[in-house]
Amino acid sequence: MNTRSPVLAAALAATLLLSSCAGAGEVDDAADADLDVAPGVTDDSVLIGTHQPLTGPAAPGYSQISAGAGAVFDYINDNGGIHGREIVYHVEDDAYDPTNTVEVTQDLVHREEIFAMVGGLGTPTHSKVVDFLNREGVPDLFVSSGALMWNQPDEYPLTYGYQVDYTREAKIQGEYIKENFPDADVGYLHQADDVGSDSQAGLDQYLKDQVVTVEAYESGQDDIGAQVEALDDAGAELVVCSCVPSYVAMMILEAQRIDFDPQFVVSSIGGDTITLSGLLEEFTKDTDAEGVPADALLDDLITTGYLPQVEQEEDPWIELFTEIHGEYIEDVVFSNTTIYGMAQAAKFAQVLEAAGQDLTRQTLIDALGENEFSGPGLVPFSTADDDHAGFIGAYISRFQTGEEPEILQEVRVTDNGDGPIEEFELDRPGPDEVAPFAGLD
Repeated sequence: MNTRSPVLAAALAATLLLSSCAGAGEVDDAADADLDVAPGVTDDSVLIGTHQPLTGPAAPGYSQISAGAGAVFDYINDNGGIHGREIVYHVEDDAYDPTNTVEVTQDLVHREEIFAMVGGLGTPTHSKVVDFLNREGVPDLFVSSGALMWNQPDEYPLTYGYQVDYTREAKIQGEYIKENFPDADVGYLHQADDVGSDSQAGLDQYLKDQVVTVEAYESGQDDIGAQVEALDDAGAELVVCSCVPSYVAMMILEAQRIDFDPQFVVSSIGGDTITLSGLLEEFTKDTDAEGVPADALLDDLITTGYLPQVEQEEDPWIELFTEIHGEYIEDVVFSNTTIYGMAQAAKFAQVLEAAGQDLTRQTLIDALGENEFSGPGLVPFSTADDDHAGFIGAYISRFQTGEEPEILQEVRVTDNGDGPIEEFELDRPGPDEVAPFAGLD
C-alpha cells in the first residue's frame, strides 16, 4: 500500500473526538452545599444522571459505556433494587461537546433533580461542570477520564475518579519497558492535552534516556501520517501510544502503509481490541487494505488494564456481565468498553448499598470514605477521604488472536508522583461475595 485513500480519510474524520471549547460552564467558588438532602430519592427509587456521547464523533465505542451500565442497573432493579429502591438511570447525550455538557448537566441538576452524577465522560467535557456539581452539592462519582483533577479532595470534595490516572499508568508502562526493552529506541505518540502531558510525566521517569522522538496529535485531526512517519524516521523500535481508539487504529494502519513495524504499547484508554478491530474494519473499507484481518493487525499489541477482559471467560465478574449482556443488551457489542460501563455501575451499586436505607447525599459520601470497594476491578480502588483516585494500578497484557490475553506483568500499584511501583496481590471477591449482587440470580 503506497497511497492513502480519500475514503479512508473520510471514515477516520467521521469517528474522531471533538475539540474542547474553552470557558464554557466555569463557575465562581461558593460556600459548602447542604448534603443532608436527598433529591431524586423516593421510597422506591433513586434517580442518577450522566452525560455521555450517544451521538456524534465520539459515539463509536463510547456509547457502549452507558449501555453496559444501564444493563447492570436493569439487572439489579429486576432483582429487587437496593434497599427496595430501583435505580433510575438518566443518560443525557452531550455529543462530547463541552457546551452541550454544561447544558445537559444543568438540566439534570435543576430540572430532573438527580441524586448524583455517575460516570460523566471526558476531560474537556466534565472539566466544565465539575465546579458546578460541587457547588450544587451533587455527588460526582467515578468520572470517566484519567485526568488528575478528579483526585483533588480539597478543591472538589464531591468528585471521585474511576479509571487509573494517566500518570500512574504511564509509570507502570515505563518501568515495564525499561526492564524488558532496555535497549529499544522509544517513541511517544499522544494526544496534545492532559492525556499526553500526564502520560509523558510518568513515562519519562523511566524512559527519558531511551526516547528518540515525541509526537502529538490534536483531537479532531483526521490524518496522523506525518507523526507516524516521524516515528519511523527517528528509528523508534517501540512506540508508546497514549491515544483514544480512533488514533490507535490510525497509527496501526499508517505504520502498515509505510512498512513501519515497531512494538506498539497502548494505554488502557485505547487498548480495547474489540473496539479497535471494528474500527480497523471500518477504516479499511474500499481501500487497498480491505480484507486484511483486523486481528492480524493487532497481534502482539501490548496494553495496560485494570479490569478483567471479555476474553477471560472464566472470570466470575465476566461470567456475570456476559449473562447480563445476553439478557438485556444482546444487540450491543460486548467489548471491554461495555465491560467498563458494567464495572462502573457495579461499583456505584456497592456504594449505594453501603450508604444504607436512610439515604442522603451525606450518607453516600460517608459510605465512600468508610468502606473498601473490591471487585470487579483487578487492582485496588481508592475512595478514601483524602484520596479520590479510583483505580490505583494496572497490569500489562499482550493480545493474541483467538486466545485469552497473555498476562505479561501482574498488577502493580503506584502514585502519580515519583513514588515507587510495587507488586500487589488483591484479595478480590466475586459477585456472590459482594452486596448487592450476592444471592442474585
